[in-house]
Amino acid sequence: MGYKMDTSWLGKPHEWEPQRLYSQTGADWQYRVDFDRLRKERLVRTRDAMNDQDIGALVLFAGANIRYVTGSYQGNWKYNINIRYAVLPNGGEPVLFETAGSDMVCAQIDLPWMDDRIRPAMTWQWAEGAVPHMAGKMADDVVDVLETHGLMKERIGIDNLDMPAFQAFQKRNLNIVNGWPAMSAARVVKTRDEIELLKQASAIGDAAMWKIKYEWLKPGVREREIEAKVHEFMLERGCEIIYDIIVASGGNTSPYRRWATDKMIRQNDLIIIDINAVGPSGYYVDFVRCFKCAGKMTQQEIDLYREVYDSMYAGIEQLKPGNTTADVAAQFPIYDDDKYGTVTLQQFAHSIGITLYEGMWISRAYSLDYPAEIKENMYFAVETFAGHPGLPMTCRLEENVLVTANGPVVFTMVEHMEEAMK
Repeated sequence: MGYKMDTSWLGKPHEWEPQRLYSQTGADWQYRVDFDRLRKERLVRTRDAMNDQDIGALVLFAGANIRYVTGSYQGNWKYNINIRYAVLPNGGEPVLFETAGSDMVCAQIDLPWMDDRIRPAMTWQWAEGAVPHMAGKMADDVVDVLETHGLMKERIGIDNLDMPAFQAFQKRNLNIVNGWPAMSAARVVKTRDEIELLKQASAIGDAAMWKIKYEWLKPGVREREIEAKVHEFMLERGCEIIYDIIVASGGNTSPYRRWATDKMIRQNDLIIIDINAVGPSGYYVDFVRCFKCAGKMTQQEIDLYREVYDSMYAGIEQLKPGNTTADVAAQFPIYDDDKYGTVTLQQFAHSIGITLYEGMWISRAYSLDYPAEIKENMYFAVETFAGHPGLPMTCRLEENVLVTANGPVVFTMVEHMEEAMK
C-alpha cells in the first residue's frame, strides 16, 4: 500500500531510526506519514486477526478500537463511555455508529473514506428506566449490519460489554465471544506509519523532559507547576491530549506517589518525572527520568539509579523477535509482583500505541509461567523501580523501545544522570 521507499542507502527501514524524524506537516517534496496507508494497513491487520480467531464480525465500543478500524476521533472524552460503536463484518467494510447531531455531521464531513457507512448511535447508559429499551435499539443496529452480511450465525467478537448490552445481544441470539484478543493481536504489532507517529510522540516527550531538567526544575517550584508547564509545552508541540504527568519529589518518591501534588521541591530532592501523553494522530509517549534538584547525587542514589537502569536495559536487550515475555521479565528485580502474584506496574513492560496499555503486559507475576512471543515491530515501554523500604528517596526509569529485526531500538533519547553513567 502506498509508495515503496528506496532504503538501499539507509540500510534499514526509515521508521526504525529515531533520528530520522519527519515533520508533522505534509509536503509535496517528501513522502512522510501516509494516513491513507495507515488506515488501510490497520484494517488489514484487524481482518487478519479476525480470520485467525474465526470471528465473523467485531462489535467495538472502546474508543481506541473504533479509531483503529475507522480512523474516527472526536475527543478523548468519548473513548470509554459506550455512547458510540462500530461494527466490522469479516469480508466487509466497517460501519460507524456516531453520536447523533453535530457529532455525526462532523464525522460525515471528516471521514470521506467511510462513504455512507456512518449512522446515528443509540445511547443506552444512564437512561434510567429506558436502559433496556435503548440497549435493544443499539443491538438492533448491530443485527442490521450482521444480517446484511449474512453473519447472524457466526462468532461475534465484542471488545467491551456492560450488562444491559449483554442482555440485549442475548435476546437476539448472537453467538458472543471475546473480541479483545483479536484487537490486541492486530494492534500490538505496529505498521510503518504507526512507528513514525510513535517516533514523533517520543520526540515531543524528549523535548519536554529536557525543558524540565534544564529550565523548570528549581528549588521552590511545586510539583504541579512542572506538571502544568509540561501540559502547555507538549500541547503546543502537537500532542492531542496530555494523559498524565507524574511528578514525585523527595519523600514522594519513596514510597512512589504516582501523581503530582502541590509539594514544594527542595534542594537535593530526587525527582521522578513520568510523561504520559498522546502525541500526533493519537500515538503515545510514556517514559520516565529521575533527576536531582540543585545538587550532586550521593553514592547511595547513584547505586539506586544504576539498579533501575541496569535492570531496565537488561530487559530491553531481550526485546528481540523470537524471544518471549519470560526472557524480559526474568531480568526485572524481584518485587511485589513475585510476593503477591499480581502486577505492580513498577517492575514492568507494556505495549503502547493508541492507548497507554496496548496488547501485551510483561510482569514477573505471570510472564515467567505464561510466556508470549516477542515479534518484530512491537513497541514497548519498559520501566523499573528501586522500591526498597526505609529509603528517604529512590529512583525509577522508563524507556520506549521498538523491536526490530536488528534488535531493540530505544526511541526516548533524553540522557541519563551523568554521575550514574560513569
